[in-house]
Amino acid sequence: MGLTKQYLAYKPVSSFNIIASARANISFVTISNATGRYVVVAAAEKVLVWDLRIGEKVAEFCRDKQEVTFLRTSPDQKHLAVGYADGLVELFSVETKQSVCSFASHRSAVSALNFDLLGLKLVSGGLDNDLVVSDVVEQSGRCRLTGHTAPITQCCFMQRFQDVVVSSSKDTQIKFWNIETQCCFKTIVDHRTEVWGIVLMRNDDFLVCGTADTQLSVYKITPITDATVPVVVASEQPESESTVSPFRCTAAGSIQRAGHGRTINLVADANGQVLGCHGTDRQIELFLFCSPEESMKKLTKRMKKLDTHKQSAGDPASRQLALTDEIKRLTTIPTPEKVKSFDLLLGSRNELRICCTFVKNFVQLFSLDLNVKKDAEPETLYALQKQGHPSEARTVAFSSDNLAIASGSAESLKLWSRASQTVLRTVDTGGYVVSTCFVPGDRHVLVGLKTGQLLVVDVVPGEVIECIEAHEKELWSIVLTPDKHGCVSGGGDTTVKFWSFELIAGSGGQDAAKVLSLLHKNTLKLEETVLSVRISQNGKYIAVALLDTTVKIFFMDSLKFYLSLYGHKLPVVTMDISYDSTLIITGSADRTIKIWGMDFGDCHRSLLAHDNTVTAVQFIPNTHMFFSCAKDGKLKQWDADSFQKIITLPGHLGEAHALAISPNGKYVVSCGSDRTLRLFHRTEEPLVLQDVQEEEREELENATLATGEESTVPGLPGLKLPSKKTIGSEKGAENILECLEVSKQYEEEGGKGPLPPLMFAYSATNTDDFLLTVLSRIRASDLEESLLLLPFNAVCELLERVPKLTTERKDQTELICKVVLFLFRVHQKPIVNNQVLLPVIQKIVQTLQAAVGELRDMVGTNFHAAQMLQRELEENDGCVLFRDATKQRIQRDRRRKRREASKRKLLQIVK
Repeated sequence: MGLTKQYLAYKPVSSFNIIASARANISFVTISNATGRYVVVAAAEKVLVWDLRIGEKVAEFCRDKQEVTFLRTSPDQKHLAVGYADGLVELFSVETKQSVCSFASHRSAVSALNFDLLGLKLVSGGLDNDLVVSDVVEQSGRCRLTGHTAPITQCCFMQRFQDVVVSSSKDTQIKFWNIETQCCFKTIVDHRTEVWGIVLMRNDDFLVCGTADTQLSVYKITPITDATVPVVVASEQPESESTVSPFRCTAAGSIQRAGHGRTINLVADANGQVLGCHGTDRQIELFLFCSPEESMKKLTKRMKKLDTHKQSAGDPASRQLALTDEIKRLTTIPTPEKVKSFDLLLGSRNELRICCTFVKNFVQLFSLDLNVKKDAEPETLYALQKQGHPSEARTVAFSSDNLAIASGSAESLKLWSRASQTVLRTVDTGGYVVSTCFVPGDRHVLVGLKTGQLLVVDVVPGEVIECIEAHEKELWSIVLTPDKHGCVSGGGDTTVKFWSFELIAGSGGQDAAKVLSLLHKNTLKLEETVLSVRISQNGKYIAVALLDTTVKIFFMDSLKFYLSLYGHKLPVVTMDISYDSTLIITGSADRTIKIWGMDFGDCHRSLLAHDNTVTAVQFIPNTHMFFSCAKDGKLKQWDADSFQKIITLPGHLGEAHALAISPNGKYVVSCGSDRTLRLFHRTEEPLVLQDVQEEEREELENATLATGEESTVPGLPGLKLPSKKTIGSEKGAENILECLEVSKQYEEEGGKGPLPPLMFAYSATNTDDFLLTVLSRIRASDLEESLLLLPFNAVCELLERVPKLTTERKDQTELICKVVLFLFRVHQKPIVNNQVLLPVIQKIVQTLQAAVGELRDMVGTNFHAAQMLQRELEENDGCVLFRDATKQRIQRDRRRKRREASKRKLLQIVK
């Protein structure tokens, strides 16, 4: 066996440059009892917590390579629910930053999330038109609500009416759902355009919804009690006579927005007092729902102006509140850019804080004092803007000491520390950056703009010291000469220009420090647009990629034509030459990478490398291995000698624009359309190509479910589980079947002899422990889907083992009950028709009832015994046990009672 070539693995270090994604929303979060200081935002596949006061990232939540689409914090601020583009909802602990549980709820991206009042239930809406209600305590789905015919835009729980969910959709409808019956009992069909958002105000007294026009519709919600006498009117709507609904929902009017275009977001504070909304323009409109006393004062004042108070004084029914009496328009907050999302927080001193995210990758916090009666001016408290590019980074470059990274975007150049991934300098370029290059010494950076200008940037002060009109069109490529004494630029004006570095006297005269400048030496005129330029390390050749799909190679000294590389079907976008000047690689828009020999221009190999345009290729220094990235978002490492792909790195969510490799070959940085810069480093972990290929094959196979996408059961065609089939559920079903088979063989052998290897791996000493261990290791949200995949003979075998499990393992009563009840619900007809299972079922009912009763008695006894011990200890010691926790609980109860009392008093108003 011959020696194999050893490759070292590259692993991701971090992703940076992104402050807040434009796709997901923003939310305030409480950390260390500090409210209004921290916000949680999405950053591509990560969730970041920013401290707005110091402008730093304090926490990070990460799952895997899926984009975050929605965020929601629980009412107690202890948990964070995150919705992803693959339909999965992950629940994180804010304190430990770890995942608590995950719900495989939707078949497409999650578009809305909301907790109930106590944070025990979570409702999620998706682009698959469904709503899923999940139980946070049980860590599994509760029900799936289907009825909308378009993606869900918002969903929330009602506080005053238990187990009622309100949802809005792009199908122009607003639906009210009962979780217990899993049906829709009321639908509002008043709108003719998409409903983009709904919000319940002031303890469910009002429902406000925003549509594609400039008005916010307001509906008044009044409970139906036994004392209510129904009055039948001929013109009354049918739904107001419904006996199914616990409330009436009638149109109360509308709020006219000052902005233009459709409503994008509707947000209310936690108590439902302040409503905020924004459209497609640069402002946030705020409305305050007044108290009943204030509303009556406004009504009295209005009636005095109309001089009708004498006539209406004797008739209290005529003194009805109008929407203008109940809603007060607050100061509109102007924003520097179009708002993408925002969140409200009303403080105890009537300070309203509004935190916004913008399309241009920055976060801003505004403050508004509601105690000021008139003309309260909003104040900008903090802004996160310098930590990232406002637009996509298009080019990256490494410094010669491997410590700094330069990235250029549509308006600026940023210098980053490779070690800490923080911004060192920000330089306003005044144009679109398309190419960058560090000058030897790392004191200056050359920047090529889309206008053809060549900028010389001094790193230390972070200023542009010279602007050279190098080309008439785009300056697509800048490369240093091998002797480091100059550079070569290629542009869209069909020319390649040669420059030499010179130090000239500064503006302060002869005594001033000299500054770097470029001196134009020569020009190579070509017939097509130059897309890329590279120079061989021996200084002998210069390669130029042209728009006519060819690469022309010239002698460096005389600029005489040497070779033409043709074979690509589309233009060559990028290329690179190896350190020994023997190989040249070219990446094209035809998705291929070709490896050529520099001696004769022969094509060694053509690789179908990516699924889209190859945007960058670069050799690792002193090797024949190279990296490539493309518009499919992937980064791949290749061997130019063996023509093999070494590894595929986790790339960008979207297109990858450029990459750069550090001079020592240990680091790789890339930029993409997801606005992230991703850094990778080379580890000491060796790679075996066969293992890597096998892992990629497994990932590809796992992406397609072996049993199909749908969960179907014979006899139950309309089964709507609150979960979806995943790889975890399929593996769970396989483990259960394998466990039953191994247990059956072991018992047939008499249960003697050595344990089967699988039982030994699960640390089980008998078949009962083995089965319970397998069931308990299945994720709670996947358990039902795993049981659904079991064939009926395996279900019968599993049920036959339940009575013995129940009597011997009473510590697992809850899990056993969950499994048995689900199997009975799904396989009810075949189980009832199977006479063999009749004695088994009778025994299951008897043993489970006894086990549940015993567990209930034990919990009750322990609870009351603990209360008795607490009372005795407090009486003996003369102090309160768990004093701090008790004080916090008392304060929390007081705040809750005050909040509920204020909600009962308040009346909603609309303008």
